[in-house]
Amino acid sequence: MKKFFETIKNIFKIEELRTRLIYTFVLIIIYRLGCFVVLPGIDATHLAELQSKTQDGLVGLLNMFSGGAFGNASIFALGVMPYISASIVVQLLGIFVPYFRKLQMEGESGRRKINQITRYLTILILCIQCPAYMASIHSQIDGVAFFALNAGWSTFAYNIVCTLILMAGSMFVMWLGERITDRGIGNGISLLIMIGIVARLPLALTAEIGQKLTTTNGGLLILIVELVVWFFVLVAAIALVQGVRKVPVQYAKRIVGNRQYGGTNFLPLKINAAGVMPIIFAQALMMIPLLFGRWESTQGIAAAFNSYTGFWYNLVFGILVVIFTYFYTAITVNPQMIAEELKKNGGFVPGVKPGKKTMEYLDDIMSKVTLPGSIFLALIAIMPAFANILGVQQSFASFFGGTSLLITVGVVLDTLQQIEGYLLMRHYDGLMKTGRLTGRSGM
Repeated sequence: MKKFFETIKNIFKIEELRTRLIYTFVLIIIYRLGCFVVLPGIDATHLAELQSKTQDGLVGLLNMFSGGAFGNASIFALGVMPYISASIVVQLLGIFVPYFRKLQMEGESGRRKINQITRYLTILILCIQCPAYMASIHSQIDGVAFFALNAGWSTFAYNIVCTLILMAGSMFVMWLGERITDRGIGNGISLLIMIGIVARLPLALTAEIGQKLTTTNGGLLILIVELVVWFFVLVAAIALVQGVRKVPVQYAKRIVGNRQYGGTNFLPLKINAAGVMPIIFAQALMMIPLLFGRWESTQGIAAAFNSYTGFWYNLVFGILVVIFTYFYTAITVNPQMIAEELKKNGGFVPGVKPGKKTMEYLDDIMSKVTLPGSIFLALIAIMPAFANILGVQQSFASFFGGTSLLITVGVVLDTLQQIEGYLLMRHYDGLMKTGRLTGRSGM
């Protein structure tokens, strides 16, 4: 414990790190305050009705990513999801469109151009999602008082005003994320998502403790077991995020000045290179079977997938996570590009010829390590359902796995790595007494 407080003291001794942490903290406070600023004209007494309808399925996922702003009808209701959607689209275009592939290989200038295109695409997505969100509010809430209508405005004019506010709110959140990345600590966009997720944890944990303590048949013992299981799930998630397969790489030795470069190094291939994207894609597709509930002949299919604790839901969900893990890994990890970079820099895998043979070797390794990684990811994805079946409240069960747990673990580890980098650069001890925080990955 003394070592921990000494490390905290060292963090605030570094002026640059202290400034970045304070800057990040201030912007996070601004973001959280904005999540509770309701759109003009909406009666706040009706928000409970909207919040109760934004807890499950894809809508619940959006509400989680926005830190509850989606269910609060906030000016930040859409949060950073449009920007993330645009980033995914641009990333996919980099695989299939030569122009975007060329931009990815142009270094800093190409990255700036891609960021500009991503922002324009974000605005285009907002032009679709903002009116859809307003239409959803109109259809889900009865008796909402609109000040615009009382002022003689039409419903169309009011929706246009709210659409512009929602667009401005999302762009402002995107700007906050970029400012945190540039002048704060950690990846700004990922950090805002993580803060929104963690903001729900105290209430969920308090409700779970209260519910278990009021139970007379061993509630306290059950609570202790739940917390122990939760701890081991966290450890498993950290192992999944940090797990890598180290491929030895040999570089030709060369002398530059008084220093020698080259020798043996390692190429880290992540066990879970896809991150949380397979779970997000799978959850989006799991909404499709619910559409069959409109027809009487297919209502049985919709009923089988209506509960996220059901057998068929979790079986299909787990299979989709495995499939999308392979798909997303294939488009994000390019063995051919890695092999070309190794050859260009004078590196080679011992016992493997440079070029095509290296590409085939790396592709084979990625296929082998992705299988256990995808199965492990699928198990973590369905863990909240098992926790809910075993008696954990749904609000707290969501922290036993899924996107919320993986995003939180990944962002926390990435942020801690940056902080440790500042400490080691100033010759202070790192955050851990033994070993170093390695294997980080942003969202």
